[in-house]
Amino acid sequence: MRREPIVGSVSNVIVEQQDSGGRAVWSTLCRLPETMETAERSRGLTSSFSVGEMIEGYQMINRRDLMLGGLAGAAAFGFGRVNPDFLVNSAFAAEGKTLRFLGAEALTGNWDPTTHTNLGQLIVEGFVFGYLTRAPMKPEKPDELVFELAESMKPIDTYTMEVKLRQGVKFHDGSPFTATDVKATYEYGCQPDRPAQWYPGLVTVDVVDDFTCRINTKAQGYPAALYYYLSSFLPILSAKDVANKAHLSARMNGTGPYKYVEQKGDTTILTANTGFFLGAPKIPGVEYHFVGDTTTRTLSLLNGEADIIERLEQEQVETIAKDARFNIHKAVSVENKYLFFRCSKKPFDDPRMRLAACHSIDRKQVLDILGVSGTYSKAHISPVKFGYTEVADYPEFDPDKAQKLLAEAGFPKGAGLPELTYYTSVGFYPKTKEYAELITGMLQEQGFKVNLQTLEVAAWGNLLYDKPGGGEGNMIDCGWCTGSPEPDLVLRTHFHSSSKRITGIVDKEIDAVLDKERNATSIEERKKIIQTETLPTIAKKAPALALFTSVFIHAYSKKLDGLYIYPNGMQDMTKATLA
Repeated sequence: MRREPIVGSVSNVIVEQQDSGGRAVWSTLCRLPETMETAERSRGLTSSFSVGEMIEGYQMINRRDLMLGGLAGAAAFGFGRVNPDFLVNSAFAAEGKTLRFLGAEALTGNWDPTTHTNLGQLIVEGFVFGYLTRAPMKPEKPDELVFELAESMKPIDTYTMEVKLRQGVKFHDGSPFTATDVKATYEYGCQPDRPAQWYPGLVTVDVVDDFTCRINTKAQGYPAALYYYLSSFLPILSAKDVANKAHLSARMNGTGPYKYVEQKGDTTILTANTGFFLGAPKIPGVEYHFVGDTTTRTLSLLNGEADIIERLEQEQVETIAKDARFNIHKAVSVENKYLFFRCSKKPFDDPRMRLAACHSIDRKQVLDILGVSGTYSKAHISPVKFGYTEVADYPEFDPDKAQKLLAEAGFPKGAGLPELTYYTSVGFYPKTKEYAELITGMLQEQGFKVNLQTLEVAAWGNLLYDKPGGGEGNMIDCGWCTGSPEPDLVLRTHFHSSSKRITGIVDKEIDAVLDKERNATSIEERKKIIQTETLPTIAKKAPALALFTSVFIHAYSKKLDGLYIYPNGMQDMTKATLA
């Protein structure tokens, strides 16, 4: 059965929980507390940045037993409403079982958060580190932030944002959290030699007092407001650890609900932080086990050897859904899965060739293979990202256009093209081998001579990034998943010439529209530029093709209650229990 594109308004989030009768119901993981608005008003805690309200209201559409939440419309909005009640005080730790999470990605063993882009490691970091804010990215308020280590964020001027910090918080080594730690974290993480490169540029943090600091971007000439959404994604490090890089790499030392204990082979062991400022977690420990095979993860859950697993495929979902002991959680994620072109090498240094390849691929057939694991995309960012819109001229399957572009580029019907290598991975992303074989066949039908190389995740990861002279091969598929609504974590990272992480793209027109949206003086102006200039330009130049938006699927024991799963796979277990 072919999956049709979702039409009309943006589809932000899918959340489904399977009960024992096999009936689709809204998951409690995404339901707002009824008293939230009252509590917020009574405390007088509202965002300094709120200049508008999201229009609420959803149109429910049934697609393969998924419940799709589509925005009926949205008003102009500011920096979003910050809800202080999302993270409420958890009860103090009680006796319980260690939670066993089976993840699909091996960790690096280097615990410096600035050294990697590893999603499995980001999940573990989410348990251990604290953040100025968190971004639940719920369907009704995708731009909402929740204060965590910050108590307020306020623009002073275009290049200055003042942050008031929570008092009484301690790192796991016992040292107090202060503005000096924010300064050390941001000024270290922004350095261009840091592999993660999450920051928009160099930044200075001025310490006003122990619990007040100011993010200052004047010397670099870009707005400090870019750190608003980034505040939910950048873990805060201890200044003492930043000063000792060997110690920073050797073990995690955060302010979060769980403390790092040790790593044994493919298992990372965490224990509850009894001094956590929101109250000690009820679950006394978390173990992250790397299990690269989807079937093995599924069997482990069914056999009681795991409490929660991720990255499931259609067949595993159908099996687990029949078992009344488990819940299944599905959500449209912050991740798009891309076919990246090596734009610094022939033939994909020519945008006509990239577009010819895009028009050769029927993405609806890719979705047929994926089943519940993906949903239609018409932009280079996920619907959960700030500024998302469906791009009118996003390249769709059109063999006639593909042939026209091939001829214009000097390769009529593919004549004269060299063999092109396409790399994909197996074991992490769902159905990669199957849909990569489909894509290879589609490209070959149009005259592209494609050699598909299917690699284990570690080998694929070693070939992923751009390098002098161009990255390995000619095409490589990869997802990009970040725990923040900030779109430049994707757009600037991959498509600006200052980063060009995988593609190697250097394009003045793309740089110009990315710089323009980054330097916008208001959030409303920035959103307009992203939607009307940035996303259309990237679609026209096609340094990559967004094949689909991933639907993240977790299965977990019904003994686990009170869990919140973020759209990038990170988890909040501060209020969770495990019977």
